[in-house]
Amino acid sequence: MKHCGKTLVVAVAVAFGWVHGLPLEAAEPLAKSRYSSSERMTRPRLEAADASVKALALKRRVLPEVPGMKDFRCSFHAHAEDASHTAGTRPEMLADAQRAGMHAIFLSDHFRPPRDFMDSWRFLTNGVLFVPGSEWRGFLVHPMTSVMAHEKADLKDFVPRVTNGDGMLFLSHIEERPDHPMDGLTGLEIYNRHFDAKRDIRGMLTLVSRLTDPKGLKELQALVAEFPDGVLASQVEYPDVYLDKWDAETVTRRLTGVGANDCHHNQVFVLHRVDAGMARLGTIVDEPKSMREVRVGLRPGVAQILEGHADGETIRLLDVDPYFRAFRCVSTHVQAPVLEEGAMRRAVKGGRVFVAHEWMGDATGFRMAWVDGAAPELAVTARAWMGDEAAYADGGRIDVESPLPGRIRLIRGGKEVARAEGVRLQMPVTAPGVYRAEVWLEVGGEWRPWLYSNPIYLR
Repeated sequence: MKHCGKTLVVAVAVAFGWVHGLPLEAAEPLAKSRYSSSERMTRPRLEAADASVKALALKRRVLPEVPGMKDFRCSFHAHAEDASHTAGTRPEMLADAQRAGMHAIFLSDHFRPPRDFMDSWRFLTNGVLFVPGSEWRGFLVHPMTSVMAHEKADLKDFVPRVTNGDGMLFLSHIEERPDHPMDGLTGLEIYNRHFDAKRDIRGMLTLVSRLTDPKGLKELQALVAEFPDGVLASQVEYPDVYLDKWDAETVTRRLTGVGANDCHHNQVFVLHRVDAGMARLGTIVDEPKSMREVRVGLRPGVAQILEGHADGETIRLLDVDPYFRAFRCVSTHVQAPVLEEGAMRRAVKGGRVFVAHEWMGDATGFRMAWVDGAAPELAVTARAWMGDEAAYADGGRIDVESPLPGRIRLIRGGKEVARAEGVRLQMPVTAPGVYRAEVWLEVGGEWRPWLYSNPIYLR
């Protein structure tokens, strides 16, 4: 996540059945968010969401693996020990990855020459594979070997050097460059947690208000302790800007979509006491002078929070985004034969990937295939699996299976063409196109996006 030391704006914003497919005209319109992030961060809504998540877990099905593939839970766009605004360490990341059941971390070190980001962790340890990479020039950069010598190369030369062999290059922060050309790229982020925070100004202001009010702060601390996933995910919305770009570009080219945690473990909010009349609000990575001034005359409750602390003392208020929670907020599942760097890279480049907001439920086992229309089951001899490209032929259907019951949507060219309620969607395919699936879950009284598949390309 990006960080701005002079204001708190970015720092605060970042914190935060078997049913056949129905034709579109027979389905109700997809519900938009019923609640704002501020409403989701209240006790009644958090309790309701928590109850929904627990009820869904009891309905979870264990699905057969895609033949020859295993399902590995991964994180893309992860930062540790790479910048002054990154508070987390790689050992901390490893421990939290194990706790969250992660299998691989694709690092995105901020570019800091002369340090070569390819000299970061690159090994499998304690069940977690680390793959080096960098957030650089607006991309997630994962070459096979060092590209430092080409730091200033034109983009047309830089892209093939990164993607050579099993190298990968993903367009990042789509909201900042929606019209960026995709020539030669491996793919793009189809979700980034930072974008949700950036567009939630009202929620940011509410959070600032609660952090500087003793009663509001105490309540917020209790909610984070009881419902940590729900609080962090309160800002998560449907990533329409990202998906619109993806749907438009995949009409003519293959592009792998990955989910971006953009995690730094830097959203630990603190209050720095200047004197009895003023404090500064910021995060653990801010210098006090760069924090937002909060005067007791304007926020009288701050005096109570500062009571008993000395001038110059920094008071730790709230830890929102430890790596464990960030990994559960959004993960990228990779279907590969083995947990080994080369195999994982090839699976990602091949589109064997889906993105899930795992705090709502374990997405392991999701499957999508193009099968013979006469096959009663999702056949092991599928014509094509998620990520595959195949020549279109009559007589087939798209078959989607979810480990959790929800609302399954089939998308072609950015438009919903079928929908099913339950754990399975089966839809006859009568035209070529790029087909991807989404699964939404009813959580806390509203439908929320849970899973985004990569496409099957029928040309």
